[in-house]
Amino acid sequence: MLRAMISGKKVIVVMPAYNAAATIVRTHAEVMAQGVVDRVIVVDDASSDATAEIASSLPATTVHIHAKNRGYGANQKTCYRLALEAGADVVIMVHPDYQYTPKLIPAMATLVANELYPCVLGSRILGGQALRGGMPRYKYVANRLLTAFENLLTGAKLSEYHTGYRAFSAALLRRLPLEANSDDFVFDNQMLAQVLWTGATIAEVSCPTKYFAEASSINFRRSVTYGLGCLATAVSYRLARWNLLRLERYPQAGRRPQGAYLD
Repeated sequence: MLRAMISGKKVIVVMPAYNAAATIVRTHAEVMAQGVVDRVIVVDDASSDATAEIASSLPATTVHIHAKNRGYGANQKTCYRLALEAGADVVIMVHPDYQYTPKLIPAMATLVANELYPCVLGSRILGGQALRGGMPRYKYVANRLLTAFENLLTGAKLSEYHTGYRAFSAALLRRLPLEANSDDFVFDNQMLAQVLWTGATIAEVSCPTKYFAEASSINFRRSVTYGLGCLATAVSYRLARWNLLRLERYPQAGRRPQGAYLD
């Protein structure tokens, strides 16, 4: 398949993987079918199934294996570091569980590659399809409440902060001190807060939602932990904006952030 260049930019898809053997082949096939992706990087977080072995057999794919399970956030840190080391101009995170359709990759990559937006999210909320796509009602309600609170404290107007489908410019990734973030699920939320901290504009595209047996999902207890972490992220962001709190996640003007992927 001939790859269609997008503004001459190198597009790399990263997949933070954990026990994704049942779905990674289907996800990868649809990613490559879009015709705009140069390479896929799979980071396997010490899966107990054959995720790494299967990923290693896929074309145009680099596989990195964590020797022990380090967590979803730590997995993403490795994903973004490896993508930048591989020379990516555009980095798109796609979960290998096939919950998010890879068919949005060309649109998301184009928005970033053409320098319209440095960050694009695939939103499950835009378009009003989340519940019909199978999102549990309690997760939908929690998503809406958390998002409203976070918008209030950050000053943004996002439809959701909790999607795992994201595209970034390499230039933006290099500015973010990602190592200062959690190694757990709240990493996603902290990363978006960091993007807003830089003053970058975040775009959103409507993404169909799919929930099924093989799709990854955190249990209720961990969902509560994640929700509390999101609340803490929003509060800390506002306190940092008011200069009442200093955190490495939110570097002050003129400070070189530790852990950022700088040239």
